[in-house]
Amino acid sequence: MEKFKTTPIPRVQNISKEEFISSYYKPQRPVLIEGLTKNWSAYKKWNLDYIQQLSGDQVVPLYNNEPTKGKQNSAAPATEMKLYDYIELLKTEPTDLRIFFYNILERMPELAKDFEYPDIGLKFFKKLPVMFFGGTGSKVLPHYDMDLADLMHFHFHGTKSVTLFNPEQSKYLYKVPFSVHNLETIDMDNPDFEKYPALKHVTGIEVEMNHGDALYMPSGYWHFIKYLNGGFSITLRALPTKPGRLLKTAGNVFFMRHFENIMRKTMGQKWVDFKESGMIRRTNNKYGNLKV
Repeated sequence: MEKFKTTPIPRVQNISKEEFISSYYKPQRPVLIEGLTKNWSAYKKWNLDYIQQLSGDQVVPLYNNEPTKGKQNSAAPATEMKLYDYIELLKTEPTDLRIFFYNILERMPELAKDFEYPDIGLKFFKKLPVMFFGGTGSKVLPHYDMDLADLMHFHFHGTKSVTLFNPEQSKYLYKVPFSVHNLETIDMDNPDFEKYPALKHVTGIEVEMNHGDALYMPSGYWHFIKYLNGGFSITLRALPTKPGRLLKTAGNVFFMRHFENIMRKTMGQKWVDFKESGMIRRTNNKYGNLKV
């Protein structure tokens, strides 16, 4: 089956601060850095067993790939479970249940002693180190981060596949209005080019992340993630400083998200169907007949 085009994300080892800034941060180019975590305690300690030992009786919200429907909050979890039991699930069988945006400082502050904020030229927001967990075969819907931060994403335990899309690709990705993700019914591994012809113009860049790898994702880049094994990652973020980007971040955080949930509460599935059908029609009319 035909798929969209991808090229590899560059891989480097032990890059200097000066080279990272000039070659990747300033031009806003993604890169995977090997060796950035080798001096962290986390590099040796972090695996599913270690997190499980620290989990205690805390209960965590879990997300899956089922589309949100009707009056359901756009960020509502699918279920919840004790963290210990969830990690046991990751260790023993495939699952599409994921932990999203697990705040380390609030939920497991002892982990903060195991990592460092790398001196690589990013001004990290140190109040929000967050983790993400996923089971074998689970996928993360293509999206970009609402706060438009520059992200440094570190993976531990197992492997995961990450495909990134430049913000300029948004027009082809069937971005849902008043959201930061694409249409939930699109299968990015087996795209239906007849139903969604604009996807033929999509070009991604991809990489496979292993234990300890660090992936730089510039502001506004879309990411589509597949867990090849049960594992987890930590993201450190550098918030935007440019006035234009700051304004857009404020609009996303303080208006767009709340407006979407208000409309879902008042109109339910009619609102979802209305905005999605209109978006599909406009995207197909504008980009569906372009030559590839």
